[in-house]
Amino acid sequence: MSHNIFGHMFKFMTWGESHGPAIGCVVDGCPPNIPINAEDLQVFLDLRKPGKNRFETQRRELDLVKIMSGVFENDEGVQVSTGTPISLIIENTDQRSKDYGEIKNQFRPGHADFTYQAKYGIRDYRGGGRSSARETAMRVAAGGIARQIIKDIKITGALVQMGGLKINYDNWDDDQISQNPFFCPDAEMVPKFEAYLDKIRKAGSSVGAILEIRASNVPAGLGAPIYAKLDQDLASAMMSINAVKSVEIGAGEAAAALTGEENADQIRLDNNGEPVFLSNNAGGILGGISNGQDIIVRFAVKPTSSILTKRQSIDKFGKEVDIMTKGRHDPCVGIRAVPVGEAMMAVVLADHYLLNRAQIG
Repeated sequence: MSHNIFGHMFKFMTWGESHGPAIGCVVDGCPPNIPINAEDLQVFLDLRKPGKNRFETQRRELDLVKIMSGVFENDEGVQVSTGTPISLIIENTDQRSKDYGEIKNQFRPGHADFTYQAKYGIRDYRGGGRSSARETAMRVAAGGIARQIIKDIKITGALVQMGGLKINYDNWDDDQISQNPFFCPDAEMVPKFEAYLDKIRKAGSSVGAILEIRASNVPAGLGAPIYAKLDQDLASAMMSINAVKSVEIGAGEAAAALTGEENADQIRLDNNGEPVFLSNNAGGILGGISNGQDIIVRFAVKPTSSILTKRQSIDKFGKEVDIMTKGRHDPCVGIRAVPVGEAMMAVVLADHYLLNRAQIG
């Protein structure tokens, strides 16, 4: 299996399977003398780890990250990067592979079972193997390193829609995001999300979500105009997350309904003679290059395919079957995708920060 590496200059490669002994990643391209320790990375991993509340899979993984290489104490006794590859590992401790014994020869609808078997002729059916969202824990770890490179940039992720329920953007409050299990910035929507997802969960079903990731204090000039557009790489990054089916930047799809006058982000000068944009339909990116405004990316996550309602499928012997997927699954996998989206925003911005520094100093 190829294509396990993401990035241009700041790169990471992940490895491991959902029910294997461990998962891990190797970060390549991190500059030297960047403060890095496991405790700082753990803060972000704790946001993504499963089993924190009744709205998530009850698989109990501590997701404790270990740094295996690429760091050393400097003269002040601070652990920093050495400029060599940084290897990270997380042990899997709560696998229940027996949950998947009945479907070892069956293709679960909505999962990658059929396509993996068609492509490779073999697949790890335990929890989806390599196609499991378990892999995203290592993206979050790599994103924690990326954040240290671009520490002046603030990255904020939130869930803005669950099923047909949408937040009121006028109620957006960053402080609310960490105060509820949904990463929801609208306090008024939290009880509605709770009641809605409780019904979904008790029915053994699932529901999709839309997430929004914002980056503020981004300098103008990140990106390239043709084949390394910043929005191109952000779209690729978000689309690579498990269960993501669409990505939009700025006004996104809504821009198709605007006129040129409405869509154009007009510019004026503030009292200090600095440019000020009067709107942000472009999502902070023009011609593939950041313009200094907030970068705004949204992506849609499909409902978890593992549900307790029987669905029609086939097995690898060519027989028609009806499948009900047992095990421990998220009723809304989009919730735990918020820290993953933040991490992918961080690695793309760190990558383009280093590319920009290499090109123009």
